[in-house]
Amino acid sequence: MAADRRTSPTSRLPRVTLLVAALALTAGAARAQSLQELYDAARAYDATYLAARATADSAQYRYGQALALARPSVGLGVSATRTELDPPNNVAPGRIGNTTSNAGLSAKYAVFNRPNQGSIEQARLGVDVAQSDLETAEQDLIVRIAQAYFDVLAAQDALGTSRANKAAIAEQLASAKRNFEVGTATITDTREAQARYDLATAQELAADNDLRVKGVTLDQLVGRVGVQPRPLAVPVALPPVTPSSVDPWVTQAEGGHPAIRKAQLGLDIAKQEIERAKGSRLPTVDLNATLGLQRQTGQGVSYTGNTTQGSLGVAINMPIYSGGAITNRIKETVALEEKSRNDLDFARRSVEEGTKRAFFGVQSLQAQVKAYEAAEASSKLALEATQLGYKVGVRVNLDVLNAQTQLYTTQRDLAKARYDVVVNSLKLRQASGQLRPEDVTAVNTLLAK
Repeated sequence: MAADRRTSPTSRLPRVTLLVAALALTAGAARAQSLQELYDAARAYDATYLAARATADSAQYRYGQALALARPSVGLGVSATRTELDPPNNVAPGRIGNTTSNAGLSAKYAVFNRPNQGSIEQARLGVDVAQSDLETAEQDLIVRIAQAYFDVLAAQDALGTSRANKAAIAEQLASAKRNFEVGTATITDTREAQARYDLATAQELAADNDLRVKGVTLDQLVGRVGVQPRPLAVPVALPPVTPSSVDPWVTQAEGGHPAIRKAQLGLDIAKQEIERAKGSRLPTVDLNATLGLQRQTGQGVSYTGNTTQGSLGVAINMPIYSGGAITNRIKETVALEEKSRNDLDFARRSVEEGTKRAFFGVQSLQAQVKAYEAAEASSKLALEATQLGYKVGVRVNLDVLNAQTQLYTTQRDLAKARYDVVVNSLKLRQASGQLRPEDVTAVNTLLAK
């Protein structure tokens, strides 16, 4: 009797569960947010992306500093000196003092300086490197927000199927108890159903916790609390992969992937560093000019008043011997160029491999979705047939429980596979270097309005 009292409310559980789920979905739909909206919020909040954007901005200012090397520099200098002399009395009575004041402009312009020219070109290439890093950060942000978005949807579906499975098991448990009471079933059916119900309760708790964790991740990305993503529109229509073969994807990756572009820029910068090192052997030519005013007052000076002076000259410096520093610097830059060349080869190979992996992964997931859709239809028919067989006595309670679990597991896996297709399609575009904010808009059209 104690066991009966403990499980007697189970017959009412499915109706209560469905009511709670319906209320939760209604409340969530009222504040559901699209992927596009959350992506826009993440672009203004995500620290990693904002740091990359700040770095790209700083590269522009670094380039501006380098451009100053090719422009004249002008400075203003002002000084004043007071001199006091206390000679012997037989030379001059009393102390002699004078004041000298100077004010002037000085200017310098590098007429020829090969290392400076290399520094300017390296800074210009650095701007392109920073832009490549920013593009990589933006692509990474798109993938992270999409992954977190659909992880929440998958967790919601997993929780929904867990609750539905639990409700169905509760009905089967109540049926097994009634049959046992009237003597048409053994206690084994009741205990099997009770065990499945307890297991379903544990699975529901785990799914609920997983949903909370996935929600925290999404909230952290966008800087909001309690974000509710919109589900996929029903019926679900996933777009095919275009192009349908892997070779065009690899070709496009080689031509526009930011990682390859950055590695190529690194090689160009290394070549410029070689030119800078070789330029250290060449002379430098500087144009110098000064314009100043000097004023002297006091005793013991040859004149009192203002004197204007100016100068214009050319300075040529030619390194003759540096103790082997220039020669070894050139050898070092040549070795670093070889490193950059190997880095470029590695980037190309890595991008090609990543693109192929992503392409075949999406293809496999699309095939899995079709297989899960067929399995869902078959599982529904199998459950109906098993339930009918249980009613007429040719199937046992355990068969019904197994058929129910198979159906809900298939539905959960089908939903997860659909989300994986969407996310991995974005990852494919990221692997080939083609992922753009417009792709977020395209995915957004797949969501419920």
